[in-house]
Amino acid sequence: MQNFLNLCKSSIGEENVLLNAEQQAPYLQDWRQRATGKALAVLRPATPEQVAQLVKHCAKYQVPIVPQGGNTGLVLGSIPDQSGKAVVLSLQRLNQVRAIDLANSTMTVDAGCLLAQIQNTADEQNLLFPLSLASEGSCTIGGNLSTNAGGTAVLRYGNMRDLCLGLEVITAQGEIWHGLRGLRKDNTGYDLRDLLIGAEGTLGIITGAVLKLYPKPISYGTAFIRLNSIQAAVSLLTLAKQHCHTSICGFEVINQLSLQLVHKHFPQFQKIFTEESPVYVLLELSGSDTEQSTYQQLEQLIASALEAQIIEDAVIANSLTQAKNCWALRESISAAQAKEGKNIKHDISLPISVIADFVAETNLALQQAFPGCRMVTFGHLGDGNLHYNVSPACNADHEQFLSHQNQINRIVHDKTHEYGGSISAEHGIGSLKKDELQRYKSTVELTMMRSIKRALDPQNIMNPGKII
Repeated sequence: MQNFLNLCKSSIGEENVLLNAEQQAPYLQDWRQRATGKALAVLRPATPEQVAQLVKHCAKYQVPIVPQGGNTGLVLGSIPDQSGKAVVLSLQRLNQVRAIDLANSTMTVDAGCLLAQIQNTADEQNLLFPLSLASEGSCTIGGNLSTNAGGTAVLRYGNMRDLCLGLEVITAQGEIWHGLRGLRKDNTGYDLRDLLIGAEGTLGIITGAVLKLYPKPISYGTAFIRLNSIQAAVSLLTLAKQHCHTSICGFEVINQLSLQLVHKHFPQFQKIFTEESPVYVLLELSGSDTEQSTYQQLEQLIASALEAQIIEDAVIANSLTQAKNCWALRESISAAQAKEGKNIKHDISLPISVIADFVAETNLALQQAFPGCRMVTFGHLGDGNLHYNVSPACNADHEQFLSHQNQINRIVHDKTHEYGGSISAEHGIGSLKKDELQRYKSTVELTMMRSIKRALDPQNIMNPGKII
């Protein structure tokens, strides 16, 4: 492998070929610090041409490649296995905004740009890039594209497939696909863009993208709402769609335990309600009207929901600071659960109409199998995406609880499948859910996916062992 490493050094400079364990360490451990891989080297190219050259070297020597952005994934998709044969190809040095086309409402960026950087650049132009995630300060747009990320604004703007017009991709043969077209209509054959988005680096390496920008909303209206059940939250969503139409940009459901954990581990957050409820909804409207108009629209919705006895109580944020506090509560749930101890995460999607029944039946099944376990249920109810996480009972042995992960996954995923849902809504498959995918995808689907993989990556060097 020395000849291979020498070629890599000549392509990107010796200082960007990381070989010792201390240099490699940040690239080899997953975000949740539960798995650590091994790598032949960590490669840090700075241009798409350098990425292409490195891929050619890898193809020649049959060296597996693990593309990596911010390494914030939750399904072990961006770290190598234990063999030490693969290289990690970090895109972090490809971090430039290439162009902004105001007339076309697009921004062309490198894949290594941080999501927050893109949001801020759009904001400077009085425009909006609407993808919003808790990890936006550390995740990269290439990773967002590779997992078809969703976030809190999918209900209005869609996920990454909806927010991207064109891609630049390095193929498994080291060729550059120059697909950076800012077209909203392009009906010239197979949609390679949509195929590469969500492929988790198994079909090619995304190095650039053309992203959609939107007019920046003039006004926002934010409310935190108490409800007696998830079914009531679904009814509120239906009512909100009738009253507010396209003004809804966020509709998050939060169960009681989720909020309790936030207040337990982050006591600096002031409680919004004096009384507790089984379920809460964080609702946000945005529009091009005045703040007063949006506020009135939200008030009218709340009044209708109270009159229909759908909700118990609601607090409407009277300032940007209050609205940010509401969202900070929501975004702190995962961190609070982590402080509480080990947990088993599920990122699932379901038809909105069955979510209440799914939660009731799955909660019961888990309690019967693991008495005292605690459900931390929250997520993007507006688009049917739940983060359905399971924590051990109070004072339980957390490591022993984690040993039951396969059994817990089986209960949750079987029930998800029974209700016509998906075992991965926005986190991807990676290697963590690869075996689960084989269980729930049909033979026809798996055969088609494997055929695509063989056609585009015949040597199986692009993120092998992930997805299929």
